[in-house]
Amino acid sequence: MSIRPEHDLWTPHTVDETQDIYRRWAKEYDRDVLNWGYATPTRVARAIRAAGADVNQPVLDFGCGTGLSGQALATEGFNLIDGTDISPEMLAKAKKRNLYRSIWLGDPGKCDEVQPGDYAGIVATGVVSMGAAPPETLALLVSLLAPGNLLAFSYNDATLADSGYMDALESACKTDGMALVFEEHGPHLPEKKVESTVYVLQRT
Repeated sequence: MSIRPEHDLWTPHTVDETQDIYRRWAKEYDRDVLNWGYATPTRVARAIRAAGADVNQPVLDFGCGTGLSGQALATEGFNLIDGTDISPEMLAKAKKRNLYRSIWLGDPGKCDEVQPGDYAGIVATGVVSMGAAPPETLALLVSLLAPGNLLAFSYNDATLADSGYMDALESACKTDGMALVFEEHGPHLPEKKVESTVYVLQRT
């Protein structure tokens, strides 16, 4: 890949660095990750549905990127999908899919547009991870859940090996009213021999 060196995929970055990476990568992103066999969007969409998400209720695709995760949700039957991302270039690609009900440019570390309970389900596919959003993003997403709401997300191998992200996961699972209802390790980028674990949390 000409835009981003392979070793840089799961290296921590500042917000400005992350936005610059995806600005430069947006044009070739879909081609690259699909060539690598990107499996996690489908796995996350299937997991949140298996956990009981109603496909006729609104779902938020947090960190939607170019819309591959939104496409996976639509394939699973979800029909009220909103999306947000901090990269305008990636977001422009997502808009062209014409599958999002609403889509907006987000502020890093915030999601002021959303109140707890606005979405029956939230997905964050490959978002809370090394090289992307920091560990504290998980607590932000948990705070947007009302009773019965679901949060599906993934940790790739590098993220699973990082104590900060694992501590954030443990803290989320121990939050009052939160339950881990799904956990499955499987393929992420098979051509790169990288796997990921998909989790689903529910506020009871």
